[in-house]
Amino acid sequence: MEFLTGKMLGFVLILTRIGAFFSSSPLFSWQAIPVRSKVIMALLISAFFAAITPCQFTSENMALIEVILLIANEFLYGLAMGLVAYCLFAVVRVSGQIIARQMGLTMANILDPFSGEQGQPLGMLLEIIFIFLLFATGSHHLLIQVLSRSFQAFEPGLTPDAKVLVTSVLKASSSLLMLALQMSAPLLAAFLLLMVVLAFMARVAPEANILFLSMPLRVGLGLAMLAVFIPFLTNFITTFTTWLNRLIPL
Repeated sequence: MEFLTGKMLGFVLILTRIGAFFSSSPLFSWQAIPVRSKVIMALLISAFFAAITPCQFTSENMALIEVILLIANEFLYGLAMGLVAYCLFAVVRVSGQIIARQMGLTMANILDPFSGEQGQPLGMLLEIIFIFLLFATGSHHLLIQVLSRSFQAFEPGLTPDAKVLVTSVLKASSSLLMLALQMSAPLLAAFLLLMVVLAFMARVAPEANILFLSMPLRVGLGLAMLAVFIPFLTNFITTFTTWLNRLIPL
């Protein structure tokens, strides 16, 4: 009986970590996925990890407050891992938003089919293409591998301290803008060159309506650069994997 109670507690701890990870990580946290499917997926994956993950403690002489603290620690650990993965995954969308702002498409908003919120179409387009690339290359398995490595590094009931988790999330959030700017840097350079050309035209032909001409030129340049940029989006998969392995507290 004591053995079954300990195994059940271990399963609850594993389910808590996986459930928290699913609630905050990309792909799994989308509102487009039914809640019932998420619960079934979390239960199946938790049952798999519970069967192969050793549990080094029992529930004997454990107070209720100790069990609650163990569950809270597992929840915070899974939440931190999910937030790190979400910040790195959002780099593509933020990069698209930066490009859309330079193209003058800031006011263009559509409904995001994944989150159910309003968003910019260009960022969504790049994110959808990146998702297709993840599935095409099998890189979506990386999120499950992160969970597997977390159980190898920290068994149920053993988690990193709060300082390590907070540091990982802060580093991921600070890396979000840096990686987004690096990804959109070639297009930003092209727009800067266009602004220099338009400024030169304004000096040469002051009677021309440069503001009227700049809008179609910015949109056309942005679309042309995106056509060249999208094939190189696969390179970010390697960057995503590298930064995820670097920032996840394992």
